[in-house]
Order: sequence, then structure tokens, then C-alpha cells
Amino acid sequence: MFISTGKLEIIIIFASVEFNIYPMKKYGCFVAVLLLLGSTSCVTKKKYLLAENGRLEALLREETLKKQLVDCRDENDQLSARLTQLMRDTADMRRNIRSYREMLNTNLGEQDKLNELLTKKMQELDERERTINQLQDLINAQNEKVQNILKSVKDALMGFSSDELSVREENGKIYVAMSDKLLFQSGSATVDKRGKEALAKLAEVLNKQKDVDVNIEGHTDTKPIHTARFADNWDLSVIRATSVVRILTKEYGVSPMQIVPSGRGEYLPVADNETTEGRSKNRRTEIIIAPKLDELLKILN
Repeated sequence: MFISTGKLEIIIIFASVEFNIYPMKKYGCFVAVLLLLGSTSCVTKKKYLLAENGRLEALLREETLKKQLVDCRDENDQLSARLTQLMRDTADMRRNIRSYREMLNTNLGEQDKLNELLTKKMQELDERERTINQLQDLINAQNEKVQNILKSVKDALMGFSSDELSVREENGKIYVAMSDKLLFQSGSATVDKRGKEALAKLAEVLNKQKDVDVNIEGHTDTKPIHTARFADNWDLSVIRATSVVRILTKEYGVSPMQIVPSGRGEYLPVADNETTEGRSKNRRTEIIIAPKLDELLKILN
């Protein structure tokens, strides 16, 4: 509730499911709130300003996290490009070695010099091949780790239907997409009991995987929203993601150092927003699990 001089702004939020279950009780509460509003006029704007500052901080954090996500993708692209270049360099060096051997056969007077050069090139080739083998071993280990985590996540969440959530692996990452019907009431950022059950199961897996990064992304459909708490779908997606993070960290012990919330609003749909079914699929919260790339970066640097 917020009341200011010269202008009355009243915000009353009822959870629709509670209203349907206890209509007379909620109606009585509604009347009581109206009576209370008629008898008070001294509430300051402090709570409103705090909420607005929180919203702005969330939006700023979102921009920062989006930049970090772009940076991570750039790093992945650089790793792949570096590995490709190493393999090309190795092929070039092999061709050079063959050329040097041909020179040895045609110019015996340069044999000692060429032998020295050949030895040096062979040593460089061996070193590059060791680097490539190390990278390949790490990539294979990461792929194996992703598959093990994927199996653990699917086993942990097998009690939930496909209408409630889905689990998939894509580009070395695991995506757990939880529908809004599992986690939230319409227009709300409060996680339901059933949603908490799913998050608790997922947290059991995450707590055993300390060397992974976890991104929580909120998504909405294209239907606009404008309430006292949510200015638009950006707000709704960010605050829903933050609600999930708080439950995972505060209630189920997931490390805050490995988890990041962000909101994508309506701008990353997975289905057509022109249909009811499509909008339902787009209203989701995605938990994205990715192995850390620290060891790969050490080798390349």
C-alpha cells in the first residue's frame, strides 16, 4: 500500500488461487483493507522507493550478466578457433618436415644444417601434439562429465511430467526448462510448493557438482504485464529468476558463487506466441548447467 499527498495509489495483490479457495475470507480481508485505507494517510514513499531501486539494480545486474554471458560465448568460440589453428599449424609443420627431408636427399652439403633444423621442428611438432592431446583429453572428459550430470538430473526429476519440465543437452550444456505452471501462479514471482519440490531435487545434484556454472534465466510470453510489482515482462522474468536463485541458495544450500540469475523477458521464445500452447511453452525458467573451462584456458595460455 502506498499513499502520497494529492494522489492516492492503492495496490492490492491477491493470489488468484487463494481467492478461489477462500472467497468469503478473502472478501472480508478486502473490505478490511479498504477500511484501513480510509483511516490512514501517513505512509511514506520509502517502501516504494526501495522497491524501485531494487528493480533498477536488478535491471543493471541483468545487463552485466548479459555481457558476461556474451563474454563466455566469445571465450568458447576462441577456444574452438585456437584448437582449429593448432591442428592447421601441425599439418603445415608436417608438410615442412617432408620438404626438409627432400632437401636432405638433394643437397648433402647442407645435411648437418638441415638435420639441426629438422630436429628443432620435430621437437616443436611433438610439443604441439602434446598440447592437442591434452586439449582433446580435457574436451572428452568434459563431454563425459556433461553426460553424467545429464543422467543425474534426469533421474532426480523423473517424477515430474513433460508438461512441468524438460531436460536436454545442447552444445556441452544442460538445460532444465521448468514451466510457469510448475513454479509460479499467473503474474506472480512466488515459487509454489510443487516448484520447490523440483528445485530441491535439482539442488541435490548441483550440490555434488562444485566445478560447474549455473545460470538461471527467466522467460515470458509476449502478453504485456504492468502491475505495482512488475513494470513489464523484463521485470517479471528477472524477479522470477532471482526467486529461484534465492530458494536454491538459501533453502537448499547451492553455492552463490556458482549461480547467476538473469531475465530474458519475451525475447527468446521457443514456440509461437500466437497460440495458447506456444505461449505456455515460452513462459518458463531455464536452469543452465555448464562445466567450468578453467583447465582448458590454462593450457591455451
